[in-house]
Amino acid sequence: MHTISSPRASRRAHILCLVLGLLGVSLAVRAANPFLPSYEYIPDGEPRVYGDRLYLYGSHDKAGSDRFCDHILKVWSAPLDDLNTWTDHGIVLATRDVGGRADDIPYSDYEFYAPEMVAQNGKFYLFAQVLGAPCSVAVSDTPTGPFRVISTIKAPAGSPQEFGGWSQYFDPGVLIDDDGKVYLYWGGGRSYMAQLDPATMVDVLPGTLQEDVIPQGAPFEYQEGPSPRKIGGLYYLVYARGLDLAYATSDRPTGPFTYRGAIVSQRDGAHGGNIHGGLAQVRGQWYVFYHRQTNNTVYSRRACVERITILPDGTIPPVEQTSLGFEENLDPYRWTSADIACVFRGGSYVTELDRRTHPVMGNKNNGAVGYKYFDFGTPLPGQSTHFTLQFRGGATAGRIDLWLGDPLSDGEMIGSIAIDSRHYRDGSWRDITIPVRNISGRHAVYMTFASDDAGSTIADLRAFVFTRDTP
Repeated sequence: MHTISSPRASRRAHILCLVLGLLGVSLAVRAANPFLPSYEYIPDGEPRVYGDRLYLYGSHDKAGSDRFCDHILKVWSAPLDDLNTWTDHGIVLATRDVGGRADDIPYSDYEFYAPEMVAQNGKFYLFAQVLGAPCSVAVSDTPTGPFRVISTIKAPAGSPQEFGGWSQYFDPGVLIDDDGKVYLYWGGGRSYMAQLDPATMVDVLPGTLQEDVIPQGAPFEYQEGPSPRKIGGLYYLVYARGLDLAYATSDRPTGPFTYRGAIVSQRDGAHGGNIHGGLAQVRGQWYVFYHRQTNNTVYSRRACVERITILPDGTIPPVEQTSLGFEENLDPYRWTSADIACVFRGGSYVTELDRRTHPVMGNKNNGAVGYKYFDFGTPLPGQSTHFTLQFRGGATAGRIDLWLGDPLSDGEMIGSIAIDSRHYRDGSWRDITIPVRNISGRHAVYMTFASDDAGSTIADLRAFVFTRDTP
């Protein structure tokens, strides 16, 4: 069990972080998106609140992988009063012998896809879809296991292939209604719904199958990943709709559902990959969970979250991808790891060099990365402000321009860093500091890249920090 904590630093800790950062040691706090430690890859996140903790169940990706998912499932959790302190509860299911843990799924060695967790009758049921194989159901006395596989989902005798065959129950989502009825939603390409026997949680009740519970056609354009919730008497299905995490609502769990729009989208994000997630309420605040891609691929996805509002009429106004995670604002005077960028343009991407080093690479002419949002506060009289960037030179000379706001709209350039041949002779990480004007208020921070060599990388970014100095 491993705990990652991110308390607010005292001024002494801030100074220590600054000194160590300038020496090339990255101490960026993981109080941002992605919100788990930078080495952990949990996509398809399903958040659940049990007791005084928030739990995250999802697929498990590998760094630098060329395919989706892994042969293991893990559980992370955080106390409700500190959503920046996440605990790794380790591997809870595996389709192969892994690290001394015996194989839990004897009928398959393939990867797990997009699990679901629900509590019923004092037990916790983990629905674990296995690629190309029946969906397993495991049970535990606690939200973190140990889990014991009790069965696959059982369709009634004589059911069609779409209803319980191998590789079915793709991306399962489960809703337990107030009357005790249990609804199972699933499907990739097409959506399905059926009821489960609440006494067993594995047997599908005869006569309950519905096809296209979320239609394929416009405006729904269902793709995958149905995540059901009941909120204020209204039934929600959050699902993937291309690059959008969309939602539909109904006054009945069986529909018909009304398309309501996108909640968050991958547009202007990382590499246009799939999106998948769910909703959770913590201390009165609603959140939408989703993931971002890394490594210049649609794979190696990491867990992200945004604050949302659910209006009295059930509408969820769309939100943008940010770097905030569970924070309302980021602190510009603490080291920020470059990998929390939420805007990637022109081929920039995050990759993993080792468990501690996750730079933004591929920064070429006309590229940009953006970070939202920092609260700069108000400078005191006589203070001056500087910006320090930790980077390593790429294959060509060029320039990195620093902006407040989006350079494609209302952005203001506040500084520029020249990258020349001295910066890329040995490939080492180095720091460079420039003066910038004093900044007040809340802003996005962008960096853009310019070079005469359009096809070559100018620099890799590791971290940055703003400092205020008083004469």
